[in-house]
Amino acid sequence: MRPWQRCVRTALVLAGLWGGQVHAGVETDAGRAVYNYRCYFCHGYSGNAQTLASTYLSPRPADFTRLSPDERSRAGMIRSVTEGHPGTAMKGFAGVIDAREIEQVVDFVRDEFMRRKAVNTRYHTVENGWPDHERYRAAFPFATGDLPLDGAWSSLSPEAQSGKRLFLTACVSCHDRARVMSEGPDWEGRPLSYPRNRHQPGVQPPPSRLDAITSASPYLLHDVIPQIEGLSRLEQTGEHLYQKNCAFCHAADGTGKNWIGSFMQPHPRDLTDARFMNAMTRARLKHTIQKGLPDTSMPAWGGVLDEAQIDAIVAYVSRAFHSLE
Repeated sequence: MRPWQRCVRTALVLAGLWGGQVHAGVETDAGRAVYNYRCYFCHGYSGNAQTLASTYLSPRPADFTRLSPDERSRAGMIRSVTEGHPGTAMKGFAGVIDAREIEQVVDFVRDEFMRRKAVNTRYHTVENGWPDHERYRAAFPFATGDLPLDGAWSSLSPEAQSGKRLFLTACVSCHDRARVMSEGPDWEGRPLSYPRNRHQPGVQPPPSRLDAITSASPYLLHDVIPQIEGLSRLEQTGEHLYQKNCAFCHAADGTGKNWIGSFMQPHPRDLTDARFMNAMTRARLKHTIQKGLPDTSMPAWGGVLDEAQIDAIVAYVSRAFHSLE
């Protein structure tokens, strides 16, 4: 617990207000802050699990708005956040946030979404860099899934046609295809969480300047694929595999300083950091890729990539980011 939180808790205890739900003030704000940083990615800012990430997950993340506090005990929810749920994408947060923060976020979810069915922080606000978001209103039906994106143009009203064009040019990079009637193959680029429009990972060349409006641009600099001449066939294979599988977290330039990498805790390893990479070997990196790293976001790739493919990635990392023995 932070010192300022401890002081507030002491005051509440003395006032006889501690021990039950605190519907406003420090505890609610603290729980909201944890939720908005740690949980929105899968469960959504409004707790309804209507997120692009959730479309990849089976079983889907819990929709808290469909639950009541009587259906899920507080103790059970604290245990779930602490230990995770085996067989699901719900990881345990013990060691990532402290016990009090786990209590705070559980109490926030129970009060905000399960009890009051309230709408939490909206993403498209002026503070988040979205002035006059209403100008996109024509595209809203496609973002919310009320209209399928692959419906016939002839079936749409003039306003809906305008909204579809707007969605495809300004919204699709973050909202993806929202709802379609025919899933088909995954699209080539599906960023799950990327701020502002007009940006895509892997863009060439890098932006000419950084700005205060499209604040993804500092992260975008790290999502530009390094141009390396004379790659061997093995290293070329490794480049393709790395950029398709590893760059999402470690960034195209290996630094982990892209948007997703900066968001994750603990941060993905900076593969260009000599202080760490001087002690890395090809054999150790291969083992890490195959087996993953416990208590981090680094999964085991041994069941996804075969040994030759992992060897290719190791060769590319050694050539592109830091020479390995």
